[in-house]
Amino acid sequence: QVQLVESGGGLVQAGGSLRLSCTVSGLRFSLSGFAWYRQVPGKRRELVAAINKEGATRYPESVRGRFTISRDNAKNTVWLQMNGLKPEDTAVYYCNTGYFVPNNDIWGQGTQVTVSS
Repeated sequence: QVQLVESGGGLVQAGGSLRLSCTVSGLRFSLSGFAWYRQVPGKRRELVAAINKEGATRYPESVRGRFTISRDNAKNTVWLQMNGLKPEDTAVYYCNTGYFVPNNDIWGQGTQVTVSS
């Protein structure tokens, strides 16, 4: 059974940084792609970063240059480094498997990120 546990969220002032972690179990980590998503109440969940098994990454324009996704296959962990945070980055952040398409059966509990102005 695949499990995803996100952590690292919190309250930060605009311009600040946070590093989110996602610990993964129950699958062949090194053979999998992963992605971070975020969701604001009343809005659709949106992709913020993805990384494939070779380490290639992709980002939407809204976070490109500010967010960095990385992975450590030895630790079964995916990180999201977020710099230059803005109030509009406030959301619950989730990780999931898949470089292009998430597995909608295995969402974790997410971690809340709040950016104050």
